[in-house]
Amino acid sequence: MRFELPEAKKLSFEMTIPIRWGDMDAMGHVNNTIYFRYLEIVRVEWLRQVGGPPDPSGEGPVIVNAFCNFLKQLEYPGDVLARHYVANPGRSSFDTFITLERVDQPGVIYAEGGATTVWMDFPSGKSAPMPDWLRALVS
Repeated sequence: MRFELPEAKKLSFEMTIPIRWGDMDAMGHVNNTIYFRYLEIVRVEWLRQVGGPPDPSGEGPVIVNAFCNFLKQLEYPGDVLARHYVANPGRSSFDTFITLERVDQPGVIYAEGGATTVWMDFPSGKSAPMPDWLRALVS
């Protein structure tokens, strides 16, 4: 089942990730768990670049769900172009969507995934209102 990116999505970041030999499994393609690693790499790098890594003694983002649709098999060697989108900002949460394609095959989506991110107050263990600087980025 393919997901539809929300119409109100916003491209927020893109990066290239090399496919490593060790990313493949016995079937000769990238293992399904590695796709989630690629999604994580993009999400974490975006948060790092915008100044939102978690602060265990304060506030920060947590992922409350994650999904990935595998459309085509990625294989070594190559590079993956990951595009990160944000959408659906709420009081304390927003959604991320990521598409993965090979650099040498622009426009061909190999996988698509995403996650819901919640802004947390870590000491209390409860969600907190998203900071204004983050809201501006995801709205």
